[in-house]
Amino acid sequence: MARSLKKGAYIDKNLLKKMPKINPDETLKAGQEIKTWARASQISPEMVGYAFAVHNGREFIRVVVSEDMVGHRLGEFSPTRKFTRHGGKMQREIEAKKKQEENK
Repeated sequence: MARSLKKGAYIDKNLLKKMPKINPDETLKAGQEIKTWARASQISPEMVGYAFAVHNGREFIRVVVSEDMVGHRLGEFSPTRKFTRHGGKMQREIEAKKKQEENK
């Protein structure tokens, strides 16, 4: 069920406090992202251009916000589960060939 329009989008209050203090261009540098655990915060148009370090339960994943992301949640861009490929010996052989081609 969608959130009521009269309530507005949920954005963590700590994120709203941190954003005006930091220039968006500074966040694009490595290590200067805004760290957050607020995966449920919705991305607003004011966040475009900022870089966030979103916690996925184990580490912080760097997320640079673009206009296409507006309306989505920060957690959508920080996966919590590692995808393990399907396949066995055949898949490993294919991957080994790709690595050899890249190294050439």
